Amino acid sequence: MSIKFNTLDDFQFNNKTVLVRVDINSPVDPTTGIILDDTRMKLHAETISELSDKGAKTVLLAHQSRPGKKDFTTLEQHAHVLSKILGRAVIYVEDIFGCAARETIARLKPGDILLLENVRFYSEEILKREAHLQADTHMVKKLSSVTDYFINDAFAAAHRSQPSLIGFALKLPSGAGRVMEKELKILYGALDNVQRPCVYVLGGVKVDDSIGVMENVLENGSADLILTTGLVANIFLLASNGKIGKFNKDFIEKKGYCEFVTVAERLMENFPDKILIPVDVAVCKNGKRIDMPVNKIPDLPIYDIGTETIKLYAQKIRQAKTLFANGPAGVFENPEFSIGTDDILNAIASSKGFSIIGGGHLAAAAVQMGFEGEIDHISSGGGASISLLAGEKLPVVSILEKIAKKK
Repeated sequence: MSIKFNTLDDFQFNNKTVLVRVDINSPVDPTTGIILDDTRMKLHAETISELSDKGAKTVLLAHQSRPGKKDFTTLEQHAHVLSKILGRAVIYVEDIFGCAARETIARLKPGDILLLENVRFYSEEILKREAHLQADTHMVKKLSSVTDYFINDAFAAAHRSQPSLIGFALKLPSGAGRVMEKELKILYGALDNVQRPCVYVLGGVKVDDSIGVMENVLENGSADLILTTGLVANIFLLASNGKIGKFNKDFIEKKGYCEFVTVAERLMENFPDKILIPVDVAVCKNGKRIDMPVNKIPDLPIYDIGTETIKLYAQKIRQAKTLFANGPAGVFENPEFSIGTDDILNAIASSKGFSIIGGGHLAAAAVQMGFEGEIDHISSGGGASISLLAGEKLPVVSILEKIAKKK
């Protein structure tokens, strides 16, 4: 399912004011408030530098966290980090679309870069509404009146329908930045040209995301095999024999995932040869790892897949021609229980198949292990990539397609 959209190559930016939506939402130390990882800023550097080099007056829109979170903060520090990455000054203004922001935009010279304040400080940004209503918000009206183009480079937020993500595309000539362009071409290209066997490795704690993908790829026939890990595996173990210990059952209930046990039962019944569940797991006893077969799981928390499962999964991964992976295999932050995640990533990296990792914690682990050069694509957006793989139409992508057709 190929898609068409405008890119930076479709416009002339010299002496034009270009509004660019980026996703530089970054992990922040809760004690010091210091940004811990600048990966996303480095990714967007290509788009920002290219616009600046072409003589654009670049205005960046971004968010950091969400209301109520400890890392919901201003973007002042982000401007300093971006300046270092780009090797050129990034102006910061403590305003989004008020007089201070608009007056600063008016003073920009070709090549200048301005970062506006956290868009989620503005209440209308986090309200869910239809696309045409997002274009009628105060932020979109005010900023579109002082800018010439809108470039959306925030693939990691492409699954969200918010004013800063889709509203401007209905008011200004718009297209995708280099991060967005790369993500869409690689992900849609992989889905259009799946080589067999195609193996999905689905884990982590976001069971609804992974099972959504599972349902889609099994029912449309694009997946040959699915390997379950993490909490996803626990759901399927519970659906399979029900003997995962009270602690693990209670955890699934606490997370509100009981409904997915029924879904897992149905999927295993309909696709018995396409879903693999662990043959053993690693439980945590007094902080130590103990590997147990699945028919003897004690009432202790399951923190990883077991060593026999790791061997089985690694074998299947190395036989694959196409690989999609999302979510860690266990509590990988704890060295005792990182074995499953580490070994699966190692198998993916050493596989000859085309491999994609869907962002989030698994992507962070892959980068930490130095596998960037050995995995074909590590997505910048966990939620967006997993939604795309689940067959959902991303709001941002829909808008990009819509405006490209009108051109």
